Amino acid sequence: MKRAQVVKIFLTGLALLLAGGPAWAELKPEALLAKADAARGSHAGIQWTVDIHSVDIHSVENGRTNQRTLLLKAKNHNSLAQFIAPAKVKGRQVLMRDRNMWFIKPGLKKPIPISPRQKLIGGASNGDIATTNYVDDYSIAKVGEGIVGDEACYVMDLVAKNKKVTYAKIRYWVSKTRSVGVKAEFFTVSGKIFKTATFDYGNQVTIDRKTYPFVSKMTIFDSVATDNVTVMSYGKIKVRPVSDATFNLNLLMR
Repeated sequence: MKRAQVVKIFLTGLALLLAGGPAWAELKPEALLAKADAARGSHAGIQWTVDIHSVDIHSVENGRTNQRTLLLKAKNHNSLAQFIAPAKVKGRQVLMRDRNMWFIKPGLKKPIPISPRQKLIGGASNGDIATTNYVDDYSIAKVGEGIVGDEACYVMDLVAKNKKVTYAKIRYWVSKTRSVGVKAEFFTVSGKIFKTATFDYGNQVTIDRKTYPFVSKMTIFDSVATDNVTVMSYGKIKVRPVSDATFNLNLLMR
């Protein structure tokens, strides 16, 4: 799909989301996916903080927890994650630009290329902290129906278009009434589920005096180490212009 087509699809999805839009059944699958992307950070200019906590449920009393706080700045499909806590990681950065990702750390002479699929902390991958761009990064192989809790959903089977994206395959539940993703199963290249996530939308953003939902929490459950749970909490969301210079790798290395 050409970039101009993707942009058109995203803008159509966002406009429908802001306006209340027609029922899901009246939209094309790509437009449905774009609506869900809009509630998870795919905007022309936005920033937020994310607190990531990784916990071994049966070892909390022994102190087996891990935490990171990051500031995210995003514009369309580019994003910059700046580590702000704890002190030992402050100053580190992760840049994603045009599906390429780099790790930057004070004292390094050169940025380190990394993969979105690499583990960041707990069950969270590097790609989980970037903006969500499923409509561009995945092909929709199948659309069905399902239930999450008591909420009716459309279920999309998404297949990666290339190896640079975070997951090889995703099964994604999107609420029929709220038009947001509420659950996802993530698969390995061999087709095995290795983690599951649920999503909450307690945040809102305002554009042109209209409000729409924005993700407030992503909870990740490890399918193998079932005692491990990672929670990503989103806050301080601000819709604001983000300069292209924010994603300039040379400037970040100065």
